[in-house]
Amino acid sequence: MNKQALIIVDVQNDFCPGGSLPVPGGDRIVEPINELIAKFQNAGAVVIATRDWHPSNHSSFSEQGGPWPVHCVQGTPGAEFHPDLKINKQVVVISKATTADKDAYSGFDGTNLESLLRDHKISKVFICGLATDYCVKATVLDALKAGFETYVVQDAVRGVDVNAGDSEEAINEMLRAGAKTIRSAEIVFASE
Repeated sequence: MNKQALIIVDVQNDFCPGGSLPVPGGDRIVEPINELIAKFQNAGAVVIATRDWHPSNHSSFSEQGGPWPVHCVQGTPGAEFHPDLKINKQVVVISKATTADKDAYSGFDGTNLESLLRDHKISKVFICGLATDYCVKATVLDALKAGFETYVVQDAVRGVDVNAGDSEEAINEMLRAGAKTIRSAEIVFASE
């Protein structure tokens, strides 16, 4: 059994250009992520995709006093994965921030992600997606806290950069916490 997993964070329409909370160039990571999905699935490795799956009155929305515009409301086109992202039946989908009163940037927050990884005897995770300075960072930091060897796939993440340099600082914070960076082309699987 392969001990590595790919975690794709929140590559949803609302976080891509044209969405309600777009990450600049957020759609540009779809192609490298699709290549990673194929690479991991061909190696028999687990692929997981997280998604924001908010109720319409979610506490993070500005109309409820939160910091963000309405985004990724359950069952809406904005909450769907980017149409070019190759999420097939083998990809495990993890929904987060599904109740009105609780926000969750990390894919581990209030989900079964950790137990899923443990059930599959995963020891090493590769994390990509949106956005570097928010949900990717939170997911990476929680993966490290849970004891997983954790890699950020540099060419398959993009940040919001609400303040200039936020994404770079997020990468530095993840590195200080023990994460490693890697490019998608550098991820190889030994033939088993």
